[in-house]
Amino acid sequence: MYDTARRVTLVKQRVWENTRRRQRRGIYGLSAMCMLLFAALMQAAGTVVGPGQPEAWGVFGAMLLREDAGGYVLVGVVSFTAAAAFTALCFRLRNRENQKKGGADKPNRHEQEEKSQ
Repeated sequence: MYDTARRVTLVKQRVWENTRRRQRRGIYGLSAMCMLLFAALMQAAGTVVGPGQPEAWGVFGAMLLREDAGGYVLVGVVSFTAAAAFTALCFRLRNRENQKKGGADKPNRHEQEEKSQ
């Protein structure tokens, strides 16, 4: 039989492992979503950029100087906007999760690590 201190230590370890597993699952999900967004934007680039534009390997800056390069600019602006919105959404969800846990006044994880070292 374990004493109380050992049981508390084991419970804290299991909670930490479960939290870490949940965070990894979230990271994998976000990575998959980013890859899907990338693939969708690549398909959109193929449909938005009209035929007749030359393919210039290694001179992408020169392609943007052409008069009919609006498709590339559009895809760039849309991808930046989507990434910024996704980042803001993630920050809001994390803040909401911290507030639900009552951790608004808790120090950040890296601050806790600095104090422990």
